[in-house]
Amino acid sequence: MKIEFYKYEGTGNDFVIIDNRDKKVKAKNAELWKKLCDRHFGIGADGLMLLQKGKKKYDFEMVYFNADGNESSMCGNGGRCITHLAKHLEIVKGKSARFTAIDGEHEALFVNKNTVKLKMNDVKSIADHTSFYTLNTGSPHYVTMVKDVMKIPVSIDGRTIRNKEPFKKEGINVNFVQLSPGKAPMLRTYERGVEDETLSCGTGTVAAALVLASKGQATAKDHCDIQTMGGMLRVWFTKQNQGFTNIWLEGPATFVFKGKVEV
Repeated sequence: MKIEFYKYEGTGNDFVIIDNRDKKVKAKNAELWKKLCDRHFGIGADGLMLLQKGKKKYDFEMVYFNADGNESSMCGNGGRCITHLAKHLEIVKGKSARFTAIDGEHEALFVNKNTVKLKMNDVKSIADHTSFYTLNTGSPHYVTMVKDVMKIPVSIDGRTIRNKEPFKKEGINVNFVQLSPGKAPMLRTYERGVEDETLSCGTGTVAAALVLASKGQATAKDHCDIQTMGGMLRVWFTKQNQGFTNIWLEGPATFVFKGKVEV
């Protein structure tokens, strides 16, 4: 069987997306998704998404799989990319979209042709562990501040943290953040499921921005620009008590190529 796919990237976080509205492929196919995401023996991607028919008031459903082939929690950059594809396929007609993912419903807005703004779930609280912070932005995140992020062996240190207690069983995404006076904070992320550093992580960018905002270190009162290895992202938010509401992740969603793969 041949499967048609679309390759997308959002600040270097890349994805294979399959239009599965006709349910031609079964969602539970971990070995196949792992193979397609493999950069040596497959197409190559940080994750794979199925774009499926939306229920009732929603334009579509997003089903996300990590590069290890297993279904995972919310992917922010993936949400922006799949919305861009839905627009290309004319599933989305106007400048906004509504869809469902594993963590519930989301809204997305087109700022311009290639920039998508994605509404994330509220974050009720951030746990301060003195040397690091933990929070859930659709996926679980560990955030720590460092002096020179480019000197951090992210793949090694991230893997160590992700595999130690109490995170070992479920895993956690590990974010290293550096403040730079007069510049956007720099972020590097180790992602569970990929089990390596990625060029960008949407939910990780949101996590880092909210931690900085909670410390009064965001680049503005209502938003924070974050420089990832793959490009710049902006996180909008409204601070409310110990948490945040009205959270939006804004950045580029770029079509790379389209193809067919025989499986």
